[in-house]
Amino acid sequence: MINTLIFLVAVLSIIVIMLTIMVFAMTRQIGILFERISPVGAMINDSGPEIGSASPSFDLTSLNGGDVKIGYKGDKSTLVFFLSPTCPICNKLLPAIKSIQSSEARSLNVILASDGDATKHREFIQKHDITNFPYVLSQPLGTTYRVSRLPFAVLLNKDGVVLAKGLVNTREQLDSLFNAAETGYASIQDLAKQNTIN
Repeated sequence: MINTLIFLVAVLSIIVIMLTIMVFAMTRQIGILFERISPVGAMINDSGPEIGSASPSFDLTSLNGGDVKIGYKGDKSTLVFFLSPTCPICNKLLPAIKSIQSSEARSLNVILASDGDATKHREFIQKHDITNFPYVLSQPLGTTYRVSRLPFAVLLNKDGVVLAKGLVNTREQLDSLFNAAETGYASIQDLAKQNTIN
């Protein structure tokens, strides 16, 4: 009887140890999955011009030639995409930006914005074949929109009103800016919050 009891305690102890190891392993896997799965929607930034307010106006010159006006009334909406030649995520999103520009050309102007050394940016423009985009260097532009991390995007309507803005690390987050503009909700979380209130 005692031998059976000792055997059962030993088996139960082994099972408890195995379950403890499994819990730690699953916790680690959940952490890894959480890092891989991006949050839904752009990470909205509350600083800078508020969503729904008029954007400050800027008169700038493109590195690709021509004048660029941001925040003025016009016939198209404007997407200002803040990037850097040293930002790998920005480089990864350039094909999506090109796709958006070509598919939305009738209703949207895409402006690439950054700051820093013009020579490095000209090399970046040539390397990534983005000569057909207005590309402006303006520290005041980034400061006005409180761009602290890249890539960051701001969507303005044709009246120069801020429709959506935020940190965009994926194509889905970039698309969420357009969804926010269409639905009037800055994020999925805002939509869910509104639905729980009603």
